[in-house]
Amino acid sequence: MDKLPQHIAIIMDGNGRWAKKRFMPRTFGHRAGMSSLKQVVETCSELGISCLTVFAFSTENWKRPHDEISYLMSLLVEYINKELKELHQNGIHIKVLGDYRNLPPASVQAIDKAVQKTAANQGMVLNIAINYGARDEIIKAVQQIATQVKQGQLEPEDINEYHFKRFLYTAGLPDPDLLIRTAGEMRISNFLLWQIAYAELWFSPVMWPEFNREELLKAIWEFQQRDRRFGGLNVDGQGDSYA
Repeated sequence: MDKLPQHIAIIMDGNGRWAKKRFMPRTFGHRAGMSSLKQVVETCSELGISCLTVFAFSTENWKRPHDEISYLMSLLVEYINKELKELHQNGIHIKVLGDYRNLPPASVQAIDKAVQKTAANQGMVLNIAINYGARDEIIKAVQQIATQVKQGQLEPEDINEYHFKRFLYTAGLPDPDLLIRTAGEMRISNFLLWQIAYAELWFSPVMWPEFNREELLKAIWEFQQRDRRFGGLNVDGQGDSYA
């Protein structure tokens, strides 16, 4: 495929609504979404995508019912235990975006195992954003920079975009080229606010449990049709927007 996105980020939305339409509990939708995640990870890896970031659990999701949160945490452990061997064999390098140390001990243990086991892998990077919020990420980065300034390690006038990026969870990774959100919602939901400055956005009407290889390829095809100017002009000098 021509002009592939180097980094794809996905807001996996619609599990609850998908389950509700089938008169099933929300947890049924979350479980169904696991198969979609497996398909997407496999497809991105096969295509040679360098980095895939999936939004699994936000800092705002703690407001959900306790039973649903507990189920999501157990599902995370189940996913890692079930898929880790294959992910490792395929060279997937698992990273975590977010303050996952606040999760239940079983979840922390499973994440640590996955991160450590795949640390030396050279294949696609799979970022799992869990207990993640972009505003929180930015605030933490500012706090670390402020500490450096206070300790005399950094002059304020030396702070720039590249220095700032070193303190983000995505340090060392390319910014997303393509952001996909499923289930028809057209909002960012506090996800990678700094990193998606020039990402192409694709809003799919398909609920996450029904999002499959074909739907992903549609999004990538649409990405390939777009003219990314990064604030400049296209090759023929046309284009009046600032995108």
